Amino acid sequence: MKLLIIIPARYASTRFPGKPLAEIGGKPVIQHVVEKAAKVSSDVFVATDDDRIYRKVMAFGGRAVMTAVAHRSGTDRCFEAYCKIVSERDLSYDVVINIQGDEPFILPEQIRALANCFEDPEIQIATLAKQFDNNTDIFDPNKVKVVFSGDGKALYFSRSPIPYCRGVETQDWFAETAFYKHVGMYAYRPEVLKEITALLPGRLEKAESLEQLRWLENGYHIAVKITEHESIGIDTPADLEKAKLIYQK
Repeated sequence: MKLLIIIPARYASTRFPGKPLAEIGGKPVIQHVVEKAAKVSSDVFVATDDDRIYRKVMAFGGRAVMTAVAHRSGTDRCFEAYCKIVSERDLSYDVVINIQGDEPFILPEQIRALANCFEDPEIQIATLAKQFDNNTDIFDPNKVKVVFSGDGKALYFSRSPIPYCRGVETQDWFAETAFYKHVGMYAYRPEVLKEITALLPGRLEKAESLEQLRWLENGYHIAVKITEHESIGIDTPADLEKAKLIYQK
């Protein structure tokens, strides 16, 4: 199976501008992500709209593709980069994996787990989820929840805690049932990536501000693979300081 890993990385983050270039352990965040991805595939590219990120990636020996500024999502940026890569290199791929550029602690085994989903020819899109460790986090709207069917296909994603535990005090919900956090890394078949980037945002996506709901609303199946490893994204300067402490340990 031939894998193409694309890492979308914007400079103009609202809460933390320039975060892909912030350093942990003497390396920029984006370099940590590239090095983890390179353990799974020899074809790893950063997709960016900023020359500073492009130059930094090339300087540490990575590969980068310049993309448009006005993309609505990382998936759209990923598709533009994919088109440029296959056109310029005259290559084809079985699976495209989209890893966020602010996830320096992503593990190669998580990437492999996503890729392995596509051994099933019916899988169109795959993503990861991890069971929540405490009751407090399931009520945090910044931590996206997912529920899935018995055969591991996503039923819904939400910023609200799902499922709702009727007749149970909220402080007891965690003990009532398992809740799963969505880990925002995706893999797609190339033809499906092309299709979903042509879709218009639907009412569910607009309500929750979650692009994966656009895919569900249009009938696409998203396989959910369970991971035991926590995902630690860098969204704010405070997150960066926490990440530095984790890295030191």
